[in-house]
Amino acid sequence: MEQYELIVIGSGPSGRRAAVQAAKWNKRVLVIEKSPAIGGVSVHTGTLPSKTLRETVLNLSGWRERTFYGRSYRVKDNITAADLLERLHMTLEHEVENLEHQFVRNKVDWAHGLAHFIDPNTLEIVDDAGESTRVRGDKILIATGTQPHRPDYIPFDGETIIDSDEIIELKNLPRSLAVIGAGVIGIEYATIFSALDVTVTVIEPRDTMLDFIDREIIAEFTHLLRLQNVTFRFGQGVEKIEKTVGGGSIIHLENKRIVKADMVLFSAGRMGATDKLGLDKAGVPTDHRQRIKVNEHFQTEVPHIYAAGDVIGFPSLASTSMEQGRIVACHAFDQDAYDAPEYFPYGVYSVPEISTVGMSEEEVQQRGIPYECGVCHFRETARGQIMGLSSGMMKMIFSLKTRRLLGVHIVGEGATELIHIGQAVLNLKGTLEYFVENTFNYPTLAEAYKVAALDAWNRMPH
Repeated sequence: MEQYELIVIGSGPSGRRAAVQAAKWNKRVLVIEKSPAIGGVSVHTGTLPSKTLRETVLNLSGWRERTFYGRSYRVKDNITAADLLERLHMTLEHEVENLEHQFVRNKVDWAHGLAHFIDPNTLEIVDDAGESTRVRGDKILIATGTQPHRPDYIPFDGETIIDSDEIIELKNLPRSLAVIGAGVIGIEYATIFSALDVTVTVIEPRDTMLDFIDREIIAEFTHLLRLQNVTFRFGQGVEKIEKTVGGGSIIHLENKRIVKADMVLFSAGRMGATDKLGLDKAGVPTDHRQRIKVNEHFQTEVPHIYAAGDVIGFPSLASTSMEQGRIVACHAFDQDAYDAPEYFPYGVYSVPEISTVGMSEEEVQQRGIPYECGVCHFRETARGQIMGLSSGMMKMIFSLKTRRLLGVHIVGEGATELIHIGQAVLNLKGTLEYFVENTFNYPTLAEAYKVAALDAWNRMPH
């Protein structure tokens, strides 16, 4: 039986980061991946596919140029599902090739198959042909990610009623789409299809969406989506879904309203992908969503077994998962691990994008911190006019007492790129004066930082 110093189950962001980090210390590492290609959910069904699909839609639809050329403007008139998937497959093949080369370069072994525990140190790997192999590990990292929640009352068929993993295998574009669940994934896909002029209805049992984001940003975002012909049904759960004879579905809501749609995307939560791991034989418990609880070092209740990435829950970001994987490798092999910065950016790759770092206005109020806000609308900047941006805004929050930056919140084009300036200043404990006194390239959207800071400065006592 092969013996490894670290065995990683799953090759997503946290798994591969831990594997490569350990390999750089000349540890013998094995990565087990159930899919034929490495990369995990992040590469094959989640992060990269959805973001590639978004970019393809914005390019082919001419969405970014419609302010100048009108709503009927298209780069390609008849956009098909095949058009969207062509670029997707090219991007994913390139990423998988890069990851495989990274494993080879760092001498990381990897095996294709489904792994399950025999005991706390032993794993059995079963490949597609049913052949099994057993391996032992001194340290084990569970980095299996998540899978869509698929309740029994939803009649999934893989074509007209689908989950968020199946949406990247579309054969035809629908004329209308109902999205059940207004979380990050649901909102991203709702807005991507809306940019293709698909009629979209979002159904959400709660009265709000994306509660971790500043409410003023969400108010602006909601207004923009309604202008894009997205309809919201908040505070309304789904009672049942009926397939119609001519194709499509009728969704019956609890308040007796109905929603008709050619296609239904169910995106109401994800579950930890741990059901086939045999965690009971390893002594590792899970919660009601099959996620694993860990300590600050990402250790489970069994000290030599770690868990990282989406399988442990919030924040479930590829960026933070990578850092978790690094910390796991450092702790497992007694290496010094620098702490991750206090504030990390959160990005929602919707149309338009949302990105945020630091405290929201609601959090600042809850903590009783005296504060002031500054706002810049992108249309106020020269670059915004050049790009034809009629919407988009940046909101900055500053402490009245220390003048330190407390949070940055952006909705609009380039939000996920712009946020990093705010992230750097926030983690370096910078103040309002940095933005007011600094020089930004002109014309750029980054100039919004100076405009928003001056807006706050004009409101603050001097």
